[in-house]
Amino acid sequence: MKVYTWSQARQRFAEVLEQAEKEGEVLIKRRDGRMYSVRPSQPRKSPLDVEGIDVNMTRDEIVSYIRETRER
Repeated sequence: MKVYTWSQARQRFAEVLEQAEKEGEVLIKRRDGRMYSVRPSQPRKSPLDVEGIDVNMTRDEIVSYIRETRER
């Protein structure tokens, strides 16, 4: 894991972000000894975001089937 000083991190911010992307985490150390962690975040996906499937039906066929089942 790479450790940058506060000054280095400010001057090379893009490099810090690229390193975090590559290694998973980068530390930034201040003069007083405090440490900060920079990690890439994971994109949030909705649990309802699912891939579609090919059912080989037209839109009209699907709508017709839904209407037919609702009439029952």
